[in-house]
Amino acid sequence: MDVLPHSNCENCEHFNADGLKKLGVDTTDFDYIVALAGNPNTGKSTVFNALTGLRQHTGNWPGKTVTRAEGAFQYNEKKYKLVDLPGTYSLLSTSEDEEVARNFILFGKPDVTVIVVDANRLERNLNLVLQILEITDKAVLCLNLMDEAKRNNIEINIRSLAKDLGIPVVPASARYKEGIPELIQTISDVASGKIICKPHRIKNIPKDIEEAVRILSDKIKKEFPNIPNSRWIAFRLLEGDNQIIEALESGVFV
Repeated sequence: MDVLPHSNCENCEHFNADGLKKLGVDTTDFDYIVALAGNPNTGKSTVFNALTGLRQHTGNWPGKTVTRAEGAFQYNEKKYKLVDLPGTYSLLSTSEDEEVARNFILFGKPDVTVIVVDANRLERNLNLVLQILEITDKAVLCLNLMDEAKRNNIEINIRSLAKDLGIPVVPASARYKEGIPELIQTISDVASGKIICKPHRIKNIPKDIEEAVRILSDKIKKEFPNIPNSRWIAFRLLEGDNQIIEALESGVFV
């Protein structure tokens, strides 16, 4: 992994490196939306700050007590709005944090979802990763805290992990800016379609459930032609997910 060069301006809001311009809170006229997701304590905020130049800029989601943070960066003349989602362990919508994170990934239609995981606790983090990959086709795994993993003699086969998940995997140590240029380039490639993700999905579903999901999914697409991932929504409806039911009934998806 390459480390960005040290300089007196490294932490400035508009520090430029490898085509990156940190735009802070200026989220106007963006070309792409990037969601930042992950478990608590994975260094997600450090990644957010490394991309935007912000230290802390938060507010609340509309109608929620959950904190939100937004910022922006520019890369190769394209502007990216970065939305830092609440840290969660799942997307089952059993808490307000989970509901906010899930609804934004599903209904907010981010162009890329960056999933930040702790390289030291990868297995524990994979539950959320696989849930997100059931929702979106455009994701990047940021394998953060690689410096700690190295100290703990933890080795991860990056290529094998990327192949198994079906999405790009970028090793990083965000606190030291290691892997950040590679992460930015990968975000750009996924957003522009240069990289096509083929994420891992649940297979070997019983035939009766698969048929029920297909029928329900077709009805959802007919009623809501612009809704993303009708198949995933069909699964949630069959499970009796009240938040999804209420969203469909009200037509309010964000």
